[in-house]
Amino acid sequence: MRDLGVGFGYLIKGQRWVGRHGRWFGFGLLPGLVTLVLYAAALVGLGYGADNLVSWATPFADDWSSPWLGLFRNTLTVLVFALGLFLAVITFTAVTLLVGQPFYESLSEQVDRTEGGEVPESGLPLWRELWISARDSIRILVRVGLYAVLLFALGFIPVVGQTVVPVIGFCVTGYFLSEELTAVALQRRGVVLKDRLALLRGRRMLTLGFGVPLGLAFLVPFVAVFLMPGAVAGATLLARDLVAPDEDVAPAPYILDKG
Repeated sequence: MRDLGVGFGYLIKGQRWVGRHGRWFGFGLLPGLVTLVLYAAALVGLGYGADNLVSWATPFADDWSSPWLGLFRNTLTVLVFALGLFLAVITFTAVTLLVGQPFYESLSEQVDRTEGGEVPESGLPLWRELWISARDSIRILVRVGLYAVLLFALGFIPVVGQTVVPVIGFCVTGYFLSEELTAVALQRRGVVLKDRLALLRGRRMLTLGFGVPLGLAFLVPFVAVFLMPGAVAGATLLARDLVAPDEDVAPAPYILDKG
């Protein structure tokens, strides 16, 4: 359980780091602002259209009597919007990191530089780094989509669906947020997706301590944008902890090209 506090500590340290380096904080805000505008428009559209979507998808309930028709469709509408919000929280980080790849690479390198020791570099051209990031993000999003469908279905179970399932959902959110954020620093160290997931599973409480509070904070409008620079900085510090014993096992470009 101690790792939960340590993980949360890295999140706080990351925010403090960008607070002390104001130029990098402003630098890291730009990709998040662009992504926020796109996601806000999508969620507003979903909010207005979720009830119509549910009505279209459940024609068999048209002849149900009151109050069952309203109760059934209102519940589904809430679940559809909750699913959309869940996916938005998860994918926001992936899309923002992809849009801001050069920004966050530079920020992560600067964190490594100020913390001392070697500053790993992938040695790959930008297009190759973008391709690897996009490919890995798609793989993660497929996993997240499977969890989302499963949790959506479990949400219909009385009591459990309203208590246990949301908690599991936040844990899933936190885990994959941590993966996406630490990927910036770990890719530079030559750690491929499979090994990144293994590292995070090996320190599950540390991972959740970092990612779950961040996932909860991301539910508040605009907060995600302002926390992203510090989240990348904190994830870099977390990555240094995860790979410290094995940091110099192989050249980064060679390992990355295997993926």
